[in-house]
Amino acid sequence: MPKVALYNVSGSQVGEVELSDSVFGIEPHAHVLNEAVLMQRASLRLGTHKVKGRSEVRGGGRKPWKQKGTGRARQGSIRAPQWKGGGIVFGPTPRSYSYKLPKKVRRLAIKSALSSKVIGNEIIVLDQLQLAQPKTKDFQAILSNLKVDRKALVVTAGYEENVALSARNIPGIKFVVAEGINVLDVMVYDKLIITKDAVQKVEEVFA
Repeated sequence: MPKVALYNVSGSQVGEVELSDSVFGIEPHAHVLNEAVLMQRASLRLGTHKVKGRSEVRGGGRKPWKQKGTGRARQGSIRAPQWKGGGIVFGPTPRSYSYKLPKKVRRLAIKSALSSKVIGNEIIVLDQLQLAQPKTKDFQAILSNLKVDRKALVVTAGYEENVALSARNIPGIKFVVAEGINVLDVMVYDKLIITKDAVQKVEEVFA
């Protein structure tokens, strides 16, 4: 089992914690990680793009000239696609880009993401993370104690309102509960700051 240091909010090491081999100790699967990130990013796309077809463009209700006898090509509407100002053929319309990966693939992806943080020494486990009041300055002090000066994902076992409110104004810091941990967040943020209770919760779900 991989072992990592256990810290308190003052930045002092207070012990060690053993992480589950099946969740934090696997060989990261690069292809599965890539597929999971692509899936999440696709799901974030709004898909609100829209162009007008020939039936939606204003005008063009009257046939521009008679069918025969003019010497010109037959036309039915000045809003046909070949006309300037006409409708667009096969243009983008509102759609959803989201899709699903198999459950086993998604589980392998999150395990690979968590294991990559352990391998890269980019995980910080805290004995607990609580604040008496929502204060950004206090949370910034905790980050300084932990020597975190880059983007970080903060994970707790349950919703800590004071922590969430204190972290939301700090650029590059995101707070989630253990149930909301996902591949995209783990890979995008440089550091993973997670409480001991949250580690146990994640292991219960994914072991």
